[in-house]
Amino acid sequence: MSDAPTPASAPRLYLASASPRRRELLQQIGLAHDVLRVPAPPGEDEPQLAGESAADYVRRTARDKAQRAVAWIRDQHLATLPILAADTTVILDGAVLGKPADRADALRILQALSGAEHEVHTAVVLAVDGQLHEALSVTRVGMRATSQAERERYCDSGEPFGKAGAYGIQGLASAFIAHIAGSYSGVMGLPLFETAALLARADIQIP
Repeated sequence: MSDAPTPASAPRLYLASASPRRRELLQQIGLAHDVLRVPAPPGEDEPQLAGESAADYVRRTARDKAQRAVAWIRDQHLATLPILAADTTVILDGAVLGKPADRADALRILQALSGAEHEVHTAVVLAVDGQLHEALSVTRVGMRATSQAERERYCDSGEPFGKAGAYGIQGLASAFIAHIAGSYSGVMGLPLFETAALLARADIQIP
């Protein structure tokens, strides 16, 4: 990588994610970046491998995203910059709750989470200079008991779709969350404490 100074407004890295929440979180800490839209593999979510724990699953999927992004930059002859990738998984009683396939699936997931405590694991991977630096955020989230009518209205909002665990803590579902222990930004999709630590290891300064 070049030793020339980088203007503050110039992209410091690629964000290998189409998530608007992750982009907002990077903007929150003032880190200039470009979004790298790497074609996703077939299917909405990568399957969990036989015998693979939920914690290992989220680490692997984040690592896979970073590696696909590295290959995409090479194949498309794009400028070389560090790549930040992440994956978020909601885990209830050891089972992965992914993005809902449809309304019925969203209602099923929300009912399972109702009145229960679950974990949100977000793995972050920084690919720089041929190396992968990894970190994992684990947050415990308690959701109050919700009624069928509340879950129906929440699905009517459209918010559950495209989100692991069928909810977004920063949106309407914030009214369902009784408590959290861990990283709020990690539940949103990008734990800023762990991300900042990875950036520091790669000498990428946050303003």
